[in-house]
Amino acid sequence: MPINKLILVSVLVRDQDEALDFYMNKLGFVKKHDLPTGSDSRWIVVAPTKQNEIGIVLRKPHAGDNELITQEMDREIGRGTLWTFSTSDCEATYKELRSKGVNFIQEPVKGEFGIEAIFEDLYENRFSRLEIQ
Repeated sequence: MPINKLILVSVLVRDQDEALDFYMNKLGFVKKHDLPTGSDSRWIVVAPTKQNEIGIVLRKPHAGDNELITQEMDREIGRGTLWTFSTSDCEATYKELRSKGVNFIQEPVKGEFGIEAIFEDLYENRFSRLEIQ
């Protein structure tokens, strides 16, 4: 059976409420799911407003995981893969998010594929905003 499509990516966070507030109120994402998992964790999925196919799971390592896996995941917070979000105006998006307190580690720069800026969430997970030209 073939792999059909990517539907979820996980971002490891320490505090799900804090992360949810950041992704919704600073980045303007929408909450798609918020379900209790029976422990001190929840199944929270957010996405950009126009994103229907892929969601971001705000995942907190928790006791429901194997203890060794939980410890490994705790160490990986802020070391995840760089995900890229499209934008039609990188400079305007940069200014808007910066005004909301989003930390950018790279201001908009013109490169081979377009204009890109790189920002971090509360846990130093890094994301790119790319205006393809």
